[in-house]
Amino acid sequence: MTDINKKRIENILKVLDNASNCKITVFGDFCLDKYMYIDPARDEISVETGLTAYQVESIKCFPGVGGTVTNNLRSLGVQVRSVGLTGDDGEGYDLLKTLEQTGVNTELMVRSERVMTSTYTKRMRKTESGDYKEMKRIDIRNFKETPKELEDKLLTNLEKALTNTFGVIITDQYPEPNNSTVTERIRHELAVVAERYPEKFFYADSRGFTGSFKNVIIKCNEFELPGSAEGMDKMSSIQSRGKELLEKNGKAVVVTMGEKGAYVFDTNGIEHIPAFRVDGPLDITGAGDATNAGIMLGLTLGLTLTESVLLGCCISSITIQQIGVTGTATIEQIKQRLLTLQ
Repeated sequence: MTDINKKRIENILKVLDNASNCKITVFGDFCLDKYMYIDPARDEISVETGLTAYQVESIKCFPGVGGTVTNNLRSLGVQVRSVGLTGDDGEGYDLLKTLEQTGVNTELMVRSERVMTSTYTKRMRKTESGDYKEMKRIDIRNFKETPKELEDKLLTNLEKALTNTFGVIITDQYPEPNNSTVTERIRHELAVVAERYPEKFFYADSRGFTGSFKNVIIKCNEFELPGSAEGMDKMSSIQSRGKELLEKNGKAVVVTMGEKGAYVFDTNGIEHIPAFRVDGPLDITGAGDATNAGIMLGLTLGLTLTESVLLGCCISSITIQQIGVTGTATIEQIKQRLLTLQ
């Protein structure tokens, strides 16, 4: 760890106890992660079809996508408001319930019978050892364009949220450009809104449309970074494409690279932030969302972007050591990990 990163760690430690004063809005795609636990000993043969009817013994529901980000923020003590789209259905009820159980303010979520609540149904079948193995997943997501009336409501509710928030994390999950919360029109309007509120932090994490955002901090991993890598080695390609995205976007760009850390592209140039080394079994599920939560927390605490990215890397290093769950971190866990590096 270099002297400059040691200084950054000191700065992070000075402000962490103020996390509960931060107010952050998570805007965009939310889904319900629905786990259905099946015991083969209870399988029945359907009288009507002759097919096996799996018997579900228990169900567990968790908020996913944007909900994974809110989970991480709430674990850090941050005050969180969610703005997104759910159906007027049972899955929508369960999604809102799981968000509220973690302390998220859901008053500005938009609920409509014109859409289905995005849901990942994970059927977990018990094995002979007593563990559970995931079967083929059943997904619910929307394959029709989001109605303009719902886009209007989402933008109105975002404006309401901005009166009482320090920053906005935008979660853009699905491959279709116009079928969920973050549509092409919404992406354009977010650039306008971000320019109108320069005192607030806007931060976007998009799986398929990284290059479509402007005027917001963009975070993506190395595989989501747009552009061509022809004729360059991997590191040179990432640096070249990162600079191109910075110029197009007008705001900073963060590119994460797993165990290789992250690159920050801003007006000060390019800087590499190292990953935190961790040993043992790892589960990287939700690591990007943990990083998002840490970066936005750092920014709203007054840290620089590079300090915030270091904080995000620290948090993700804690969550990936939690096997079989989408992990979260606490302020005390972060302090302990940072102190071991001083």
